[in-house]
Amino acid sequence: MPKSSLTLERRRELLETLQARFESHPKRHPGIGWSQVLALLQADADKIWSLAEMERTGGEPDAVALGQTPEELIYCDCSAESPSGRRSLCYDPASLASRKSFKPAGSALGLAAAMGVALLTVEQYRALQKLEPFDTKTSSWLHTPAKIRILGGALFADRRFDTVFVYHNGVESYYAGRGFRAWLQV
Repeated sequence: MPKSSLTLERRRELLETLQARFESHPKRHPGIGWSQVLALLQADADKIWSLAEMERTGGEPDAVALGQTPEELIYCDCSAESPSGRRSLCYDPASLASRKSFKPAGSALGLAAAMGVALLTVEQYRALQKLEPFDTKTSSWLHTPAKIRILGGALFADRRFDTVFVYHNGVESYYAGRGFRAWLQV
């Protein structure tokens, strides 16, 4: 899928934003230096474009250590709540197409694919929540195993009462307070 290129000015602004966020939250990526991250980012214009999309939709992406090796740098949405520009979406394009009325603007998987990112898995979401509290007022769709999706369900999660809860809902459902958190391997 061809991606739009960023202007040099927009690219510079994005990298400055990412660097400032990276330096403000060292607990999210222990043992990783900004120079390592910058070298990886500058090697792939498509990844920078995807990060710009994560930023544009309110994700506040940052490099995170979610149990992978340092060679597998992950960028993940670190906004306190589910990204505001990615809410009120049903789960996937098939569920969007099957709605007869009151269709949402899109689907979580459809928008993620257009952005060049993926939804967090249950394991990634739980690892992210160990870094700091997220989704204390909202919830986020999660990558759902095929055996659940085939039966018409999808997973979502949030953090309440200092505990991470994973739930299920019908794939056609959508709520103003539910979006999705994305991740991108750089």
